Parts: sequence; structure tokens; C-alpha cells
Amino acid sequence: MSFIEYGETIKEGDTAIVFLGHESMFPVKVQHGGKTQTKYGVIRHSTDLIGKRYGSKVTCSKGGWVYILHPTPELWTVNLPHRTQILYSTDISLITMMLELKPGSVVCESGTGSGSLSHAIIRTISPTGHLYTVEFHLQRAEKAIEEFREHRVDHLVTVKNQDVCKTGFGVSGVADAVFLDIPSPWEAIEHAKSALKQEGGRICSFSPCIEQVQRTCLALEEHDFTEINTLEILLRAYNVRTISLQIPDLGQAAGDNASTDRDGGDQSNPDASRANPQPGTVQFKSGVPPREMVAHTGYLTFATKSLF
Repeated sequence: MSFIEYGETIKEGDTAIVFLGHESMFPVKVQHGGKTQTKYGVIRHSTDLIGKRYGSKVTCSKGGWVYILHPTPELWTVNLPHRTQILYSTDISLITMMLELKPGSVVCESGTGSGSLSHAIIRTISPTGHLYTVEFHLQRAEKAIEEFREHRVDHLVTVKNQDVCKTGFGVSGVADAVFLDIPSPWEAIEHAKSALKQEGGRICSFSPCIEQVQRTCLALEEHDFTEINTLEILLRAYNVRTISLQIPDLGQAAGDNASTDRDGGDQSNPDASRANPQPGTVQFKSGVPPREMVAHTGYLTFATKSLF
């Protein structure tokens, strides 16, 4: 199993996703003799998981069942152990596109955090690219190294425990893109410029507060970055439901005697009465926005290193 290569069967040491439902799933490390408790009963790794195909329906000890899914960066994002606040797929997809990442790209990232964005970047730049990720906190850096090794992507990533604002990324003139998710990104702009290739590259900074964005934009201008722009993604999911509306009374045309049938419906046709349960109304599907939504996550500021 690898987060960048699909495996057909479940093997010992794999990280698999136990899927109970769209709102209920969790990761598990497969081990000989291991057991995992669920609300449907026990899953025995040796007999229920190892050797089975990913996507299999597994029956638990109480008779209920779950699906065992192959891990992906998207599934890992919603199931990973949170060591910090993380980026979700909505922001990650825009970051990947705007940084123009592709197989073979070299990327510098700070900070690593819980590794949500890191896994997505690694999947995008594999098999020949490389990620240099910097984490200030020692324990988080060590945990990230352990996870990358377990997920078998450690050959594509280098984790460093240092302060990017003081010592930079540890590389110079090699990166196609730089991503910053730190409290004071304006202090790391000079190091980011040094890490980018001489022929140019893209930079992105994620900040929750507009004051951080202002100072970052000023620093980008001071270091001759161009195409500076800030975006915010607001994900608004619509609920599709059936609604009924009153048919407007537009009056009766001269000589029109069919209004009674239209208003009262065709009583001899049971299908018509089911379609219009209330006289004088019509039903149709409509998309209704939620009254409340999770809106602001953060501001994404993008810029391009100038060639001149």
C-alpha cells in the first residue's frame, strides 16, 4: 500500500480506511493478530483484512458490516489525527492548481503541521518530484517523518525541523513553488524567493486574518514578486428538495370555460391528484441554500517570482 500507488490487496503494515458511512470512518494500521472495535463488532485483522481486496465488504462480529477502503490524500484529510488546524480539499484543490503543480515539480512547504496538504502535494508531484517541508515544532516534525515512512512516500519528501523565518528551507534555486502556512509569512518571503528557481516560480501564503495578508502583500512587492492576488473560497452546498407554489391567478380569457378543470384538477385522473395534492398548486424540485454555512477558512495569496 502506498498513498501514490494503488494496491489491490490488503497487506500487513498497510494503513486502511474503515468506512462505516459518509460521516463515520477512521484509519487503521493492519497488523497480524490485531483487532479493531467498531459499533458493529470486532474486525480481526488476520482473518478479516489481510489478503482481502481493497473495497471489500467485511462482516463484523455482531453481524454488521463495513467497507475497507484504500487510503487517498482526500480520505486522509478527513481522517488524520489532528496535531494542528489543517487545510481541507476545497482549499487544497485551488492551491494545487494555482501553484501549477505537476509530476516532477519541486515544492517547498512550511509548516508541515498534520500533513494534510503534504500528502496531496506528494501525490501530485510523484513519481519524480520532491517536497521539502519545514516544521518548527520538533514532535510534529518527528511524527510527520513517521507517517510518511508508514505511507511509503518518504522517498519523495524531506522533513526539516527548523524556523523557516530565520534559516529558510535549506535549499536554494531548486523549487518550482513555495507554500507558506505560518503565523508571520512576510518574514519568510526572502527565503522563499531564494528557494525558487532563477527562471521563476509561484508562491502561495495561507493566512486566516486580513492583517496578515496586508503585510505579506507588502513583503511580496518589496521582493519584486508580480501577479499578486488574494482569493477566498466559500463552499456553499445547496439542499435539493420538493417545494409547492401557488399557481398565480392571471384572470380568465373571454370564452374560456376550462378554468374549473385547471383550478380543481382532473378528479377522474388519480395520477393528477397525486402530482398536485393541493388544488391550485404546483410542485417542482428546487435548490435551497442553507441558512448557516461554514464560510471563512482563510485567505490564499498567490504571486509569481519576477524574471527581471
